[in-house]
Amino acid sequence: MNKKITKLTVLASSLVVLSACGGEDVEGEDSQAITIGATAGPYSDMVSVAIQPGLEEKGYDVEIQEFSDYVYPNQALAEEEIEANLFQHSIYLEDFSEENDLDLTGLITVPTAPMGIYSEDYDDIDNIEEGAEMAIPNDPTNAARAFLMLEDAGLIEFEDGIDELTVSTNDISSNPLELDFVELEAAQLPRQVGSSELTAVPGNFALGAEMDLLTALELEDMPDQYRNVVAVRTEDEGSQLANDIVEIIESEEFEAVIDEDFEGFGKPEWME
Repeated sequence: MNKKITKLTVLASSLVVLSACGGEDVEGEDSQAITIGATAGPYSDMVSVAIQPGLEEKGYDVEIQEFSDYVYPNQALAEEEIEANLFQHSIYLEDFSEENDLDLTGLITVPTAPMGIYSEDYDDIDNIEEGAEMAIPNDPTNAARAFLMLEDAGLIEFEDGIDELTVSTNDISSNPLELDFVELEAAQLPRQVGSSELTAVPGNFALGAEMDLLTALELEDMPDQYRNVVAVRTEDEGSQLANDIVEIIESEEFEAVIDEDFEGFGKPEWME
């Protein structure tokens, strides 16, 4: 967590303590205790500094539960241990819900740390030499994102009519620099920077390794399907809490915090 976020977290926590004294909201009713789950790191930070203060102002008593994996946050949501979570993109949410027979819904997309191409050998995309080794994620979803980013950077081309969500090396029609692709677990990629001449690192793993997103040679212009969402139980999609979360995220105050403290995060289409 960077210093700006740490300071904002302390300030937000102080405001929460002051506003929660007496346990009542602005209308004099008992405050509603809720728990929002998020993976430790930037998305837990986003909840604490950009979402929690707004909810507290609306009379909620907010607790943030941090998770270290991508399985239990959805199980906890389905089992009503938490009221919402923030850690996953729409594709993962839909696939996980279907595979585990869970009735969960993405409420609204939020700014998300993009995948980037990082290098200690090159300082510009235009300087990449023929035959450079390019490390990419070995899972199909993140590999597809890496290939699309390379296409946007003009380094490779695809056949017409491809499915952007499933592209692979088999779909590459042109690789003029003859990039040598090496597939690795996504979590290993931050450590690969410097070993491979080019490395595609997903944003969450880059931030987890305290990498600066703005040092990337290229950042992906990700489709909204790959941007993280606030998820709730489907039955609660129209609840007052869900409406309040959406209102806060759509506010100018939320975007101001993102611009100030989450530099490099790609904004969803609705924010543009």
